Amino acid sequence: MNSRAGSFLWNLRRFSTLVPTSRTMRLYPLGFSRMKIVYSNWNPRNLLLSDFGNGVQSSIRYLFQDVLIFKSGDNFQTKGIGTETVLTVDRLLCPRRLSFDSKHSLDPDDGLKKITFHHKASNEDMLTKETKPTPVNYKKLSQECSSLSDVLDTFSEGPIFPSSDYFSAMWIIAKRMSDDQKRVERQLMFNHPVFNQLCEQVMRESKIMHCDHLLFSLHAMVKLGIPQNALLVQTLLRVVQERINECDEKCLSVLSSILEAMEPCKNVDVLRAGLRILVDQQVWKIEHVFTLQAVIRCVGKDAPIALKRKLEMKTLRELDRFSDLNSQHMFEALDAMNHCSIIFLDECSKMVIGNIHGCPFKVLINILQSCRDLQYCNLDLFKGTADYVATTIDIWKLKQVLFLLILFDNLGFRHTDLMDLFMKKVIADPSSLNMKSIICILHVYSSLNHFYKCQTSEFQEVMATSLTGYLHHISSENLLNAVCSFCSMNHFAMARINPLLQKDVINELLMSGDERNAHKLRILAACLKLDISCHNTIDLAPPLLSTALYPTVKVADALSSFLGEEYFSENRQLPHNYYINFEVRMDINRSKVLPFSDVVISAADTQRVAELCVPRSTYCLDLAHPRGFLAMKMRHLKVMAFHVILVCNWEVERLEMQDVVTLLKTKLYSAEAFLTADVNLQSMC
Repeated sequence: MNSRAGSFLWNLRRFSTLVPTSRTMRLYPLGFSRMKIVYSNWNPRNLLLSDFGNGVQSSIRYLFQDVLIFKSGDNFQTKGIGTETVLTVDRLLCPRRLSFDSKHSLDPDDGLKKITFHHKASNEDMLTKETKPTPVNYKKLSQECSSLSDVLDTFSEGPIFPSSDYFSAMWIIAKRMSDDQKRVERQLMFNHPVFNQLCEQVMRESKIMHCDHLLFSLHAMVKLGIPQNALLVQTLLRVVQERINECDEKCLSVLSSILEAMEPCKNVDVLRAGLRILVDQQVWKIEHVFTLQAVIRCVGKDAPIALKRKLEMKTLRELDRFSDLNSQHMFEALDAMNHCSIIFLDECSKMVIGNIHGCPFKVLINILQSCRDLQYCNLDLFKGTADYVATTIDIWKLKQVLFLLILFDNLGFRHTDLMDLFMKKVIADPSSLNMKSIICILHVYSSLNHFYKCQTSEFQEVMATSLTGYLHHISSENLLNAVCSFCSMNHFAMARINPLLQKDVINELLMSGDERNAHKLRILAACLKLDISCHNTIDLAPPLLSTALYPTVKVADALSSFLGEEYFSENRQLPHNYYINFEVRMDINRSKVLPFSDVVISAADTQRVAELCVPRSTYCLDLAHPRGFLAMKMRHLKVMAFHVILVCNWEVERLEMQDVVTLLKTKLYSAEAFLTADVNLQSMC
């Protein structure tokens, strides 16, 4: 008896969906409107005793007549769909099971076609079932099925609530497949005759299913590659907006993953804004570190600074609970939010260094990329990473180590042991290098100004020989990049340079509109005239007047205080497009400073001193080794009979005026300073 009563009540609830309803709007704290269904007064007994056919026909709404499944426009993010396509249903939906005509299915290649629904008589009418169907278990379903089509076949045999679990099961199965297999299975899924029916079923149930089921199904759809502009996806996004207040911590984590994987569109942007408000209200209630990291990645770079700081404080409070894996992924999370927390990243760096041997190579790359984007410099972290790779270099591929060196170059970090070992591997196996690798290696070693005393010449010859093999199909721009790197390393191979001296090649590079090409042509011209004095070159690029990039007021005041304004010249423009901040002329014994006057003094009796005020970016991170362009400039100034004195801007800024005067006097008059500068210049050349 109880079983029959339960069956009657369940069927009665099914009847309630057929009754006309009125909809009212209710405002929630987040500002999203949510539909509230208010049922009109009705008597279930009267409904059962009345003419069922007429009653149902008068109350059923045309739910799926002229339904738009895909639409390209302002409201949707379009991926490869350029026309508006309409899915039309010829019949009304009724409580009977529905099936698709197999002759009319969704074909992703040909667009959407008109699909006709028809009644399919079931063996047992749904209204006469005595027991309520048990919910489908997506985990069990994913174990029983071996393909996405198997899941859809199971759905066609008898849809069971909630139908969203079928998508979750398909995503679990897809994760076990290779990329090629996923591509084939996805196509079969779109072409399956009941796939559209499953989509319709999910949209109908989206208002009543649990919030976690709703979000897990949406996550599965996004991961399965269902187009973001599909009505199914956009409808679920709208439903999530209405029900966002129902999200608990687990739902917050899933929703964050969904938004992170989706491209911007109106519904995604609105939902992200709602998520930010919800996170701002519930941030202190988040208990799991994984959820916290997912939320940080999702809120976006343009999140309010107050929310970013609140999330930073929350992570600092949870720092004791961070595992090694949490610390490794925290760099990427903060990068996604564009928020550099020095204190927190320092602590995470210590944990990464302590477990560096358990850190996958891909994670190391992500950490370094995040440090570059956040402009976060931690010498201990970089050195620990480089030491680990240098120790285990035999297990890494050449391309992996090169990728790491490129990131170190972006960060301005020069690890001599790792670069020496990599140089040896290149010399031992140059055949493994392709054209792109050759250009990247030359750029890294010239940019970081790294030379290995024993094998530098051999390394340069190997790289030049390897590049020669690609001369017949290398582009002019790539050849210019490689040649400029060779010039920076003071290595000149005319077989690679001569193709760039052709008039048509020069015009092609100058007409490309890229100012970097013109700058590199000027560098090439300066190197050919100064480093190879016997070579007569044409003007590769028009001269460009340089301007002072860094303020030198404090240095100028210090020079005026102990030399006098007539004893130095400021902002000097030199040939070959070189610029120096100050020029001072001294006697040959460097005992006194000579005034600037109209009287021409013999060059043999004077020593011209060029003072360069340089920023941190012209040095490697250790602030002891000049980078490539500064080293080349110092070499060329020496050829032009200058002695170079480097004045570090960051040192001058923190010194008092009297200390600046003492520093400049020491650099000008100390013989040891002159000797040290010459030795350093020779080591760079």
